[in-house]
Amino acid sequence: MATLALTGTSVAGAGSASADTPHCPSGYFCAFEHVNFTGTGYMAAGSDASWPEYINRKDSSWANAGITGPGIPAWVKVYPLNFQLGASTICLSPGREVSHLSYANDGGRSHGWYHGC
Repeated sequence: MATLALTGTSVAGAGSASADTPHCPSGYFCAFEHVNFTGTGYMAAGSDASWPEYINRKDSSWANAGITGPGIPAWVKVYPLNFQLGASTICLSPGREVSHLSYANDGGRSHGWYHGC
């Protein structure tokens, strides 16, 4: 089982709903060190311009359990550079999990929340 480290803050407004996933708590984006949501995990409720060393360029599976609702950015893009720079390596819609994606493997350094991919 993965160990998750918490970062960021969760905010949910009236009329919002969570996109629950089996591997990530409601309202969060999660990245895992190994495929199939194993190894050290990282979770964040907000955007992160620079991932911590333990997950930086060590991500191999991802889950988006973001909050959905009017005006809430619920899609997550992972980037190969700090400060959400470069072409995104993966984009996750609310409720989506990806257990492995070879071209995105070990490529993340930051992520952001958006209104779509």
